[in-house]
Amino acid sequence: MTTSRILDSFDRAILRILQRDNRTPQRSIAEAVNLSTAAVQRRVAALERDGVIARNSAMVAPHALGLAITAIVDVRLTDEKAATVDRVKAQFRADPDVQQCYYVTGGPSFVLLILSSDMPSYEATTRRLFAENEAVASYHSYLALDRVKAGMDLPIA
Repeated sequence: MTTSRILDSFDRAILRILQRDNRTPQRSIAEAVNLSTAAVQRRVAALERDGVIARNSAMVAPHALGLAITAIVDVRLTDEKAATVDRVKAQFRADPDVQQCYYVTGGPSFVLLILSSDMPSYEATTRRLFAENEAVASYHSYLALDRVKAGMDLPIA
C-alpha cells in the first residue's frame, strides 16, 4: 500500500543510511539519527508499510556474473495505441535481460537498459525483443564503454 506520507528529518536521515547499506543495524542507525532503536524499528516498518521503502535487495556487480555488455536502447513503436503500449510494456517487464525500462516522451517510445554476456547474446536479445516484434518500428543501441555511476540512491534532502 502506498500512501502520501510526509517524511520528517528523522525519516530522511534513516533513508539516507539505508540507501547506502540496508543491512546497517538499527541500533547503529538509532545512534546516528539520535533516536531509540525501538523508534527506528517503528519508523522503518512504517516506511516499508507505506511503500516509501519499495524493496530491500542486493546490488550485484554485472561483471561478477559475466555480463560484459551494457546497452542503452531507444525503441520506437509502430503506433502509440494503448493496447500496443500495454503489450510492449508487458513484454519488456517480463524479459530477464531488460534491467530497466522507461516509457518516455520526446522521441522514442521506450528507453531500456539491457545487460548481456557477449555480443551474440545481445544480438539474440535484440532479435527477440525488437527485430521480430511487429509493434517495434525501430530501435537504436548505445553500448556503454564504462559504468561510471549506477544505482538508485535517490537524493534525500
